[in-house]
Amino acid sequence: MTGGAKADSYTARMRKSLHRARNAVRKSGVDYFRGDGSDWIALVGLMLTVPGIAFATMAIPVWFAPSALVLPIVAGGLLLRPSSLLSLYAVAATALIVESLVLGPYDQGPATVTPGTVLVVAACGLFGLLIAQFRARVGVPWRRGGTMLFDLRERIRVQSALPQLPKGWHREMALRPAGGQSFSGDFVVAARTNGGRTLEVVLTDVSGKGMDAGSRALLLSGAFGGLLGSLPPHDFLPAANGYLLRQDWDEGFATSIHLVLDLESGEYELLSAGHLPALQLHAGSGRWEEMAGEGPLLGVYDRAEFDPVKGSLLPGDVLMLFTDGLVEAPGRDLSEGIDRLSGEADRYVAAGFEGAAWHLIEAVAKDVNDDRALLLICREG
Repeated sequence: MTGGAKADSYTARMRKSLHRARNAVRKSGVDYFRGDGSDWIALVGLMLTVPGIAFATMAIPVWFAPSALVLPIVAGGLLLRPSSLLSLYAVAATALIVESLVLGPYDQGPATVTPGTVLVVAACGLFGLLIAQFRARVGVPWRRGGTMLFDLRERIRVQSALPQLPKGWHREMALRPAGGQSFSGDFVVAARTNGGRTLEVVLTDVSGKGMDAGSRALLLSGAFGGLLGSLPPHDFLPAANGYLLRQDWDEGFATSIHLVLDLESGEYELLSAGHLPALQLHAGSGRWEEMAGEGPLLGVYDRAEFDPVKGSLLPGDVLMLFTDGLVEAPGRDLSEGIDRLSGEADRYVAAGFEGAAWHLIEAVAKDVNDDRALLLICREG
């Protein structure tokens, strides 16, 4: 009985030890791929790969060239920290020396270590080290970098989503960043306030374009989204202006237009901070009218004042908000671009504006190297 108890106790201890070891390895792997843990697992795996490749090269040189050592080196550049990467390079250099000794001088056959092989492996090692140093300086591992960028893009997209409107209203927005990139300096924040009766929409154009303005647009969209609905409509742009001034950016200005629309009566106010005028289609006359509020750029000077312009959307009317990338072009007057936009929009008057925002950007400013955003609010007849 005593011997059996000791055996059971020993087996239990072994199981607990294996369980703890397995949990430790699993935790290290999870932490590593989240970018929080040590990279020893990847380092050990790559170091074991190097002698395997070297052995295969010496045994079957026809199928495994000496330059195959660049594979773990490239993988190390993506997976390892700079200090660990140097250890991997030392192992790879040792393997290359052993291969050259076993396979013989490079002038005795093609399957040998030539000076070109050494240069290729060294060049890949240099590029991998540069990539690893850049990642270490940024502080974002490659495993999370792409995920973070994707998450940032999705946050901007979600924040720019327009709320559902009651029956009798149609809204849509199209956003096209410069150069086909995923990040834009143009963004929209919107909310229904006053118990759902009022629609507030803010269209903003941050200085710069594409990736250069994307980070500032993300920060501002979060701040503006928090301000919108938390303040009376006339206090929003002054608060946004003060926020930009506190950032003290080199390129800290932005243009913005704030729409406050009563969804029951159709009456609205437009407050502008150096932004282009909105265009309203009057269904009765079939003409477009520019609706322009007055106010300076955001982030230029303190205690700026923003004077609203008032209007009303009757059944069949359309209100169009847009950024300068849609109508500005070198060598062309701004009024020409606005006329061209309204002319293209006339084509949708009879059939309706559903799906028109994206097509208007394609028709008016498809190949413009600037961020473009277009917002349509339609009161159905």
